[in-house]
Amino acid sequence: MYQIISRGLLIALALLLIVSCSSEEPARTGRLDKGDMAPKWTGIDLVSGQQKSFPGLLNDKPAVLVFWATWCPYCKAFMPYAGQIQAEYAEQGVQIITFNAKERGEGDPRAYVDSLKFPLAAIADADSIAEKYDVEFIPGLMVVNGEGRITYRRGWTDLPAGKKVAEFWADEVRLALNEILGNATH
Repeated sequence: MYQIISRGLLIALALLLIVSCSSEEPARTGRLDKGDMAPKWTGIDLVSGQQKSFPGLLNDKPAVLVFWATWCPYCKAFMPYAGQIQAEYAEQGVQIITFNAKERGEGDPRAYVDSLKFPLAAIADADSIAEKYDVEFIPGLMVVNGEGRITYRRGWTDLPAGKKVAEFWADEVRLALNEILGNATH
């Protein structure tokens, strides 16, 4: 009897050790939100065709993450503000990382990214990344610090697509970046 219990405990400890030493990310419960580490991912950049990996591409600097589609009016309203934010915070190393997700085959993502005229990483076919980030509706909008921890996640809004909501989100993103960077005002 003692040998059976000992053997059972030994097997349980071995399984616990295997699970705790796994290189897999731990299972998450609930929605990914402020304070959580953003999941790792690898994707192909629409512009360069090169593989990009997160969090490596952060280079210890904060980033704005935007999940978008060519058909999305909210995305189209926000993207010029993303360009402004990139220009305002470029000296501090802030990047805009975008993810083409939930595309319906109605537009040309590469042509859309080329039309934006500001530096950004644009990850192609990012539905699986959007799923990891619990993005149900676009634009998915988040700010991460240089370690990859989420410091801001856009909430739901009933504002119509357009300048007002885009300015609102841009102001929230700036506040999150200022908090990370220690800027009183920017």
